[in-house]
Amino acid sequence: FVKVKLNQAKMLFFSPDSIELSERVTVSDFQWNLVDSSGKTVNFKEMEGDVILVNFWATWCPPCVAEMPSLNKLYADYKDKISFVFVANDNVESVNAYLKKNQYDLPVYYSSDNAPTALYSQSIPATFLIDDQGKIVMKEIGSSDWNSTNVRNQIDELLAFSLAE
Repeated sequence: FVKVKLNQAKMLFFSPDSIELSERVTVSDFQWNLVDSSGKTVNFKEMEGDVILVNFWATWCPPCVAEMPSLNKLYADYKDKISFVFVANDNVESVNAYLKKNQYDLPVYYSSDNAPTALYSQSIPATFLIDDQGKIVMKEIGSSDWNSTNVRNQIDELLAFSLAE
């Protein structure tokens, strides 16, 4: 509880920043098998060409729990505009209980093989915002406010650019 509250306090002052254009890494391999909460296999390749937010998390991780309300708010407003991939590093029962308790309706997946190298992190939470060209536009390891004006402006800019193409 204390660790969650400390992470939430940190989030009042920190939100993700966009990565400079010259520093952006491209996800070169979208071959990544995921399993959704109903047991259906989904390949990350199906989302290639979309604006995607990928979040690696777990119910036992205080920073993950701390940032989840901001991610849930972002998802509520953008779920029909971008693809969200919440990859749980946890068991299905714990995740389902956590989602139900907090009244979150998030698209949770479980990785059945290794994530693309560009999305690798030794720590969670790890969150990546990927543009429609596969470039990582935002990357944050640790808790952050994903419902910030900065994040929303970046997503809106990516969507406007995507529609203009």
